[in-house]
Amino acid sequence: MSAKVNQDLLEERKKCDFNVEELTNYLDGSVQATTNRRKLETKVLSTKGLLDDVPEEYLSHKEKYENAVRKAVVLYRALKDAEDPNLTEQEKANVIYRSLINSAVFKDNSPFALHFVMFIPAILGQADEEQKKYWVKRASKMEIIGTYAQTELGHGTFIRGLETTATYDPKTEEFVLHSPTLTAYKWWPGGLAHTANYCVVMAQLYTQGKSCGIQPFLIQLRDEETHMPLPGIKLGEIGAKLGFNTVNNGFLGFENHRIKRDRMLMKNAQVLKDGTFKKSLNSKLTYGTMVYVRVVIVNAMANQLARAVTIAVRYSAVRRQSELKPDAGEPQILDYVTQQHKLFIAIASCHAFSLTAQWLTRMYHKVSSELEKGNMDELPELHASACCLKAVTSWDASAMVERCRTSCGGHGYMLSSNLPQIYGLVTAAVTYEGENTVLMLQTARSLVKAWEQASTGQTLSPTMSYLSEKIGSKQKWDNSVDGIIKGFRRVALGKVGAAVASIKKYMKRGLAPEDAWNMTSVQLVAASEAHCRAFILSTYKSEAERTTSSLSGPLKKVLSQLVELYTIYWALEKLGDLLLYTSISEADVRQLQDTYEELLGKIRPNAVGLVDAFDFCDQILNSTLGASDGRVYERLMEEALKSPLNAEPVNQSFHKYLKPFMQGKL
Repeated sequence: MSAKVNQDLLEERKKCDFNVEELTNYLDGSVQATTNRRKLETKVLSTKGLLDDVPEEYLSHKEKYENAVRKAVVLYRALKDAEDPNLTEQEKANVIYRSLINSAVFKDNSPFALHFVMFIPAILGQADEEQKKYWVKRASKMEIIGTYAQTELGHGTFIRGLETTATYDPKTEEFVLHSPTLTAYKWWPGGLAHTANYCVVMAQLYTQGKSCGIQPFLIQLRDEETHMPLPGIKLGEIGAKLGFNTVNNGFLGFENHRIKRDRMLMKNAQVLKDGTFKKSLNSKLTYGTMVYVRVVIVNAMANQLARAVTIAVRYSAVRRQSELKPDAGEPQILDYVTQQHKLFIAIASCHAFSLTAQWLTRMYHKVSSELEKGNMDELPELHASACCLKAVTSWDASAMVERCRTSCGGHGYMLSSNLPQIYGLVTAAVTYEGENTVLMLQTARSLVKAWEQASTGQTLSPTMSYLSEKIGSKQKWDNSVDGIIKGFRRVALGKVGAAVASIKKYMKRGLAPEDAWNMTSVQLVAASEAHCRAFILSTYKSEAERTTSSLSGPLKKVLSQLVELYTIYWALEKLGDLLLYTSISEADVRQLQDTYEELLGKIRPNAVGLVDAFDFCDQILNSTLGASDGRVYERLMEEALKSPLNAEPVNQSFHKYLKPFMQGKL
C-alpha cells in the first residue's frame, strides 16, 4: 500500500507525535461512536449507483437536479438498510450528525435537505400532540416530502414584514392562503420547486377582522399521486446560484388557496372553530425552528471548514515550490511559515467551532425542555447566542475556506479540488437563516438591555455577566490565554458601553430612539462581534479543558497548542481593539508574535495528523487535491480526462467555426 501513497505524505504521518486514532475518537465522542460512523460510511458508500461516474460539474442544470433526486432516494434507502438495530435513536442520530455522507453523494447538497433540517423540526416544535402524531409519522417514513417556507421575495429576516396572508373563514372552517403581491411570493426554500409535496408556511394570520401575527401552516402543495400543483398554488425554481444547485430552491405563490382549520400548527397558538384566536404565551416560540437551524449551522461550519483544511494541508504537504535556500531543492509549501499562518488557524477554528456548537446544542436542549414547562427565562440568552455565533462562524468559515482554496494556488481553482463548491456551501450561510448583520443587531439588542440591567444592579445571564464589571482604569495586561480572554471581554465591555453612550448622545440631540439606533448600528455590530469573539475564546478554552482530561499527554499537548494558537491569532488580528480598551504594550505584542510563530513551528510536524484525525474518507472529501494517498497530479489528470471535451481529438466547432474563420471564409 505504501508504494501507492505519496512519499511526502508518508513522511508527514511518521512525524506526528500523537495518536491520530485517539483524536478521531475524541472528535466523534467515543471509540464506539467512531466504529459506528465508519461502519455506516463503508456500508452506505459502497451502494451501487450512489456515487457519480460523470462528475456533477459536467451535467446541465436540469440533469444535476434529476441526478440529485435519484441519488437522494438511493441514499435514503441505503441509510435505512445500514441502520444498526442495536443502536438507540439518539446514537443513530449522533452517527449521522458526525458523518458527512451527504458530501460524498452531493457536492451541492441534497434536494431532501430541508425535509430533515426544517420540515420535521418545524412540526415537532410547532404542532400539537394530535398533529404531531400524524404528520411526523408520515414525514419520517418519507410518505410525504416537505420543506419550510418563510422568506419571501420582498422580505427575509424582517419576519413581521412577511406579506403572505392566511385569512380564517368561520363559515367553512378554512384558512384562505393568498399572495397579495409579487413580493409576497415565498422564495428560497430548498426542495420547494419540484421535490416537496408539503410545506410548513409562515403567514400573517387574520381572523375576526384582526391581524394575529405570523403563524405556521402545514400546506399540501402537490397531489400525492400525480405531483401536480394543487389549485391556487404556483410553484417553480428560482434559478442557478453560486452553490446549492441541486437543492431545488423554489418559489411559491397562493391564489386564495383553501386549507382546513387543523392545518394550522397549533401547539403555541390556536384558532377556534368560531375564529377566536388564542394567543401564544410567547410569540418567539413560533420561531423555534430558526433557532434550531442556527445551532446546526455552527456545527456545519466546523465540518465544512474541516473538509477544506484537510484538502489544503494534504496538498501543501505534497506540493513543492520555489527554493528557500540555493541548491537545496524545492521545499514542501507547508514549510513556508506564511502557509502555516494561512492553514493552522483553520484547524484550530474547526475545534473551536465544534466545541462551541456542542455547548450551544446543550443549551438549546435545556431551553427547549424548560419551554415545555412554561419557563422562558433562558430563551433570550439562547437567541442572542445563536444569532451571533451563526454570524461569526459563517463569516470566519467563508474567509478561511477561501484562504484554503487560494493556498492551493491555481489547482485550488479547479472544481475537481472541491474547494470552490465547499466555499459555495459555507458562504451561503452568511445570508440564509438570518442575514448576518441583522442577526448581529439582534444580539446587540440583548447586549444593550443587559448593559442597562447591569447599571441598575440586576443579575445578568451567564454569557453577559462580564458587563457588570466597571470600566474604570485599564487592568494590567497578561499574555496568557486567560489574560487574552479577559482582554477580549474588556473590549466587548468597552464597545457595548460606547454604543450605549452613542445612542444616548443621538437621542439628546433629538433623534427618535429608532434613528439613534440606526446611527449607532455600525458600532452595535462591532460590539456584538466583540462579545461573540470573547465568548468563543472562553468557551473553546473551558470546553477543551473539560473534555480532554482523560486524553493522553501528547494529544492534550497538541490540543492545548491549538487553543493557544487560536487565542493569540485573534489577539493579533484585533490589536486595534486591544490597544484601545486594554493596557497591552508594544513589548506584549512582540512577545505574542514570537509565541505565535513558535506555535506554528510546534504544530507543523502534527499538521497532517491533525487533519487526518477528522477522518474524512476520500469520497467525502471528493477532491483531487486532498485524497489520503496524496496522488495529486495523477488524480488531476484522471479527472481532467473525464471532461466531455476530451472524448474526441477534434471538436465539431473546429469544422463549423474555427477552420472557416482561419481560412477567411467566415
